Amino acid sequence: MKKLYILVTLVGFLVQVRSAHAQVLSELSLPPNGANERAEVSQWIGLVKVTIAYHSPNVHGGSGADRTGHIWGELVRYGFFDEGLGPSRATPWRAGANETTTVNFSHDVQIEGKDLKAGTYGLFLELQRNGPWMWIFSHNSTGWGSYQYDAKDDALRVPVKPQAAPYTEFLTYGFDERRPGSAVAFLQWESKRIAFKIDVPNVNDLYAAQMRKELEGWPGFKYQNWQIAAQFCASHKVNLEEALVWADKAINEPFKGPSRGHEDSSTLATKASVLQAMGRDAEADAVIDKALHLPETDVVRIYAYGAGLLTTGRKQKALEIFKANHQHHPEEKFWTYLGLAQGYTAVGDKDDAIKNWHTALLNVPPNARPDLPAFEKALQQAENSK
Repeated sequence: MKKLYILVTLVGFLVQVRSAHAQVLSELSLPPNGANERAEVSQWIGLVKVTIAYHSPNVHGGSGADRTGHIWGELVRYGFFDEGLGPSRATPWRAGANETTTVNFSHDVQIEGKDLKAGTYGLFLELQRNGPWMWIFSHNSTGWGSYQYDAKDDALRVPVKPQAAPYTEFLTYGFDERRPGSAVAFLQWESKRIAFKIDVPNVNDLYAAQMRKELEGWPGFKYQNWQIAAQFCASHKVNLEEALVWADKAINEPFKGPSRGHEDSSTLATKASVLQAMGRDAEADAVIDKALHLPETDVVRIYAYGAGLLTTGRKQKALEIFKANHQHHPEEKFWTYLGLAQGYTAVGDKDDAIKNWHTALLNVPPNARPDLPAFEKALQQAENSK
């Protein structure tokens, strides 16, 4: 009987511990407090990885009670408040449940236009009855909830405006409005969405830096990889001085074996693209002219170079390139005619532009099909402007 009493007492004590607000460290795997399951979501922005780890409460709670309409300003209070546990007397919301919600950035980023270094941060949210809410990124990312929050650990605060959102039962983090150099992270729960924008303004520099490392290894034994890296830099106008070195390596680096550099219309066009991006037009023209006088030319690469000239306003030179490309490849029915159509359009020769647009549109290859609406629009504009 005595043993039974001790067992009942021990069970009662454990139940009390599990219902407490504080985390109890255990060597056993137990369900999370309040059935607030652990969750994690990640998004890449270029080479930058962003990961948010959190516990996800639901509107109906662990007991099933309906808390609809009682989340914001009640369950989650406005301003800074005393939760009654831990050393802090003024805490923001933990932006989740249980342990501190964290966000990790693999590289430096900007949050709502403000700089934030790479690393892991505690993620908190201050609500306001009127006015913007405040995302708080704290250097203290290892606490339990907000109980150890201290404003001196803040790395960044950014104000945002909460938005109405479709009903969401479980607190959920996600990413949308994804672009090559940015994304929007958001928290959505019950009827609200609270977001912050993440920018990676140097996303293409990061790619160039990564290629630099990779070219020191096995990829550097293929001249094509030096060319690809140089062309990327030219297209995005980053790391141009080094890109010119890479372009030269693709042409004449004395590699041993079959992977030595190769001078052809493709590698020369890449070097010309780098020079063009650097504003060294005369040198670029000399290199591309050399490429155009080779017995064989790369029709797509030469077209791409001419198209690049159009973006810089060098219309006559671009048209000259497109004409030469057509002369080299009279049998090709799309890329050469596309170049001529765009070149004649740029210089205002509507009749020749329309004629070449018609030929190009009859021969669009599968890999160019996504751009078909843009081509058809260009033809329509040329015909309507006559």
